[in-house]
Amino acid sequence: MTNAAILAASGLLLFAYLLDIAGRRFRLPSVVLLIATGIAMQRVLDSLGIDLDWVDPIVPIVGTVGLILIVLEGALDLTVTRERRPLIVRSTAAALLGFGATLACFAALFHFAIGLPRATAVLGAIPFAVISSAVAIPSATGLPDKLREFVIYESALSDIVGVLVFYAWLGADGSLTDFAASLFGGGAVSLVVAVAAALGIFYLVNKVEGHVRFLPLLAGLVFLYAIGKQMHLSPLILVLVCGLLLNNPHLIAWSPSLRSLHDADYDRTLGEFKGIVAELTFATKSFFFLLLGYWTDLAQMASLPAWALALGVVAVIYVVRWAMLKVVRQGGADQLVWIAPRGLITVLLMLTALDAGRLASFPFGTVMLVVLVTSSATALAHRRSAATQPQETQ
Repeated sequence: MTNAAILAASGLLLFAYLLDIAGRRFRLPSVVLLIATGIAMQRVLDSLGIDLDWVDPIVPIVGTVGLILIVLEGALDLTVTRERRPLIVRSTAAALLGFGATLACFAALFHFAIGLPRATAVLGAIPFAVISSAVAIPSATGLPDKLREFVIYESALSDIVGVLVFYAWLGADGSLTDFAASLFGGGAVSLVVAVAAALGIFYLVNKVEGHVRFLPLLAGLVFLYAIGKQMHLSPLILVLVCGLLLNNPHLIAWSPSLRSLHDADYDRTLGEFKGIVAELTFATKSFFFLLLGYWTDLAQMASLPAWALALGVVAVIYVVRWAMLKVVRQGGADQLVWIAPRGLITVLLMLTALDAGRLASFPFGTVMLVVLVTSSATALAHRRSAATQPQETQ
């Protein structure tokens, strides 16, 4: 049994790597390929009479670890400088405006179309309002530099804002007062803790020696995240601040004592740390989407209500995105409009809401359909961008 588990885990990871290569080579959505593989695996194992009953409890755990790593990886991609201020302002406005507008439209859609109470409709709408940085950032590699940076900032901020708003609304139980207190009050406390923790991790990255350096740091970060969740804080702020500080040490250059922590080999060490985070993120995402595909109920995806609701959600996503890009006067709107994928965070937040008993009547097949359609549209936009890029640079 042990050997079979080792063979299965290593084989799936190697297969996921091959799918990732094929996806990049042929510009196909790796998320869709992984989910489809999981679905096919389900059919094969069911025909053999094998039931992986451990998948149900492990999917949210893998998803949570993946969420932490995705936010950290996104934060490590963000460079904060004076020259990038217009880009940061515009991408922040786009993330907030896009999130707020789609949230309002989805809440209205779920309330009037499937009869969810208003508070529950808002809870169900939040996951769909979040752009998946895990899918968007890799898909932006074929874009010009300015558009690629816009996608990185916008999707990373959308992830973080969406998760913070979701957990604040989940705990508020429909009370606007409790929601505001949790979002802003808890966020302020979380920010103070995050700055202290980020400085500690920055110190350790500069001072730690030996062969084992980064995994203890990541374990400590996950540990702090779990403590923050237990204390009803906003622990993703901790992850965001740590990533931003590590990638932007000039932010603490105003303090001579803090500046003295900056080691001469810091850039090389940071590069190694980014590499570890990227590989762990890839492995976690791969297992999550494979297990999610296996866990998916095809009957739910095939239902007419799920398809009807998914079509409405997808239409809102692209109509609102086009309008938002025009409002913020972002160039390249014809390319960026299709880069609005939903992915791991959408699924994970919906699973959390279902586990809390808030969305038992929601057709979960809608979630999978929206993830598959928007990820495919993003991949097609990536292919088109890569095909037109040489012409644009001539």
